[in-house]
Amino acid sequence: MGKIKNPIQFSRVFKISDKKLYSLGVLDPTLNVDAKLFIDPLLLKLSRHPELKKADKTYREYFSTIIKLLAASKKENDAPWRAAYKKLLFREIKGTCLGYGAASISGNGFGPRLTSKITATAKEIIDLGITDPDLFWSLPLLEENVGPDLISDMTTNIILRDLLSFNERIIKKLKIPNQTFVINGITVNLPRNPTESTLTPVILVPMDILRDLPIANDWSEVCDAAHKNAGLRERVNELIAEIWLAKTRKQKEEIRQKALETQESFETVLDLIHEVQPTPYNVKEDPEGIFTWRNIRESIAVKFPLNLKKPRVLNLDEVYGIVLKIIQQFQHLIEARGLSRELWHKGKKRGEKSVQRIFFAVADSYCQANNLDISPEIDTGTGEIDFKFSQGYENRVLVEVKLSDNPKLLPGYTKQLEAYRLAEKSMKGIYIVIDVGRMGKKDEQLIKLKNEQTEHKLPASEIVFIDGQIKESASRL
Repeated sequence: MGKIKNPIQFSRVFKISDKKLYSLGVLDPTLNVDAKLFIDPLLLKLSRHPELKKADKTYREYFSTIIKLLAASKKENDAPWRAAYKKLLFREIKGTCLGYGAASISGNGFGPRLTSKITATAKEIIDLGITDPDLFWSLPLLEENVGPDLISDMTTNIILRDLLSFNERIIKKLKIPNQTFVINGITVNLPRNPTESTLTPVILVPMDILRDLPIANDWSEVCDAAHKNAGLRERVNELIAEIWLAKTRKQKEEIRQKALETQESFETVLDLIHEVQPTPYNVKEDPEGIFTWRNIRESIAVKFPLNLKKPRVLNLDEVYGIVLKIIQQFQHLIEARGLSRELWHKGKKRGEKSVQRIFFAVADSYCQANNLDISPEIDTGTGEIDFKFSQGYENRVLVEVKLSDNPKLLPGYTKQLEAYRLAEKSMKGIYIVIDVGRMGKKDEQLIKLKNEQTEHKLPASEIVFIDGQIKESASRL
């Protein structure tokens, strides 16, 4: 996994009002960090943008061609099979700043092995008599390793010409610098991404075709839809009763086998997918906290200044002291200045990754405001936040942010102790636990772990407990 450092927003680089982008229905991407959003092909026909409405037809015609090829195939690797395989071998297109990349804008696309597996599954479905192009949208339910980012890559490849037409229209309205790119054989004028060392475009995406997860990402959402439709529920019970148990990999494989038994069974799966109402992600309300951290990073040090004096000599102890002050300010902002509201959305707790990015945003904001020679970097895989000297000196302060309901709260602390052992004297650690409920006795167990280390004269990360429940405060963010 990579790390987020110095995130840069499209609107800031090209000096465009984020309100203008919003009014145009365009996502304001972070140019060097993927947003965990995905293009949902079931939203194309509902888009307000003519280019994307047209893309719905493009998408369906593309897969209709593949269906015809696989229907004509008599055996694996014959000419129609190879033609279908080639059309299913999608490459990741850099520039949309979407997906699971998190600390970069690079992805993987479909590899040969996965493409072969998808081709075989599609052939199996088509041989049942299914000709609905949406059969390809069921793949995350039926195949391992077909996740949201791959479905988004697939859709982006197919509708690329329409998406680029949308970009050319929007860029003319924005009147921003652009240059000529050739993407998958299509010549287009787009702005250049200044955060990439290689020549890379910025491909803007309409907000109304984006979701935080595809409709058919797992069986849970599909099951919810089935429960609401009595007739459909009855069909499911009759044909694919195992759907209600879909939790383990073995159970999912049983469902896959059942779904592919008959045409009627698979049509039931498609009806389940269509029963879920496609709704684009609400970027303005940002329920999953995908963008909240960006606003905090830009404003927190201005609204709530913190004076951090730059020491004459930056050593590990000095950096540790600065980081502790930032954490104390973070705790004050959450417990007394209303930042706790950003940990929740309409009474629902936001995910741990969102909370970790909020702390990163606060820390980065204060480091920049005080012109410090240390820079926080957040590891997008573990949630660890390193504070390092800008010169890349080995000594570092490691901060980890966890929520109290995380079942791996105790192992996470033990992992930091192991990091201490490997780093010897080149690291200090701080373990932040934000209480959002379901703490139980984990706080006592953590303190016991720390005390045991101290008693044996071994290094132990400092533990900071923060109350993350929403409280009224005089100052609001």
